[in-house]
Amino acid sequence: MKKKIDAHFIATMGLLIGLMVVLSQILGFETQLLKITFDFIPEVVMASLFGPFWTAVGASIADIIGNTILGKAPFFIGFTLNSFIAGLIYGYFFYKKPITVKNAFLCVLCNTLLISLCLTPIWLSMMYGIPLTDAKLWGIRLLKAVIMLPVQTGLIVFFGNALPFKRFAKSMV
Repeated sequence: MKKKIDAHFIATMGLLIGLMVVLSQILGFETQLLKITFDFIPEVVMASLFGPFWTAVGASIADIIGNTILGKAPFFIGFTLNSFIAGLIYGYFFYKKPITVKNAFLCVLCNTLLISLCLTPIWLSMMYGIPLTDAKLWGIRLLKAVIMLPVQTGLIVFFGNALPFKRFAKSMV
């Protein structure tokens, strides 16, 4: 089923992209090897309303805008690819599906394993010349994964059940 692209669709996407930029670039915590943000919350909303493709596109746009305007590190296309893949994953788990603890946990686990523990270390190694066997790189990534897995799962379930997605979805059709 094709989404109708109208002013409401564009305005909603723009608002969610803007929230992602603010939560990622302004309210996020970032070092050379670690970035902790809460931009996944509007991304889950986007995924629930628009599906995998549009969430992937919106997440990529948010990454490009955030990095261009407010980036603290050099732009690297690998992180935009991470955003695109994360959008696909969120869309797969939440589009036209209930936001349950199981769905949220599996979604965060997939994102953590694929993006945080596979792709991101490769991009950091390419950007900064850090060997993939560096204990500092893996220690901080594993610690983040262990801490953020339950935090992200809990926040997704909380916000997913607090927001009236069915009413939003009806207005998008």
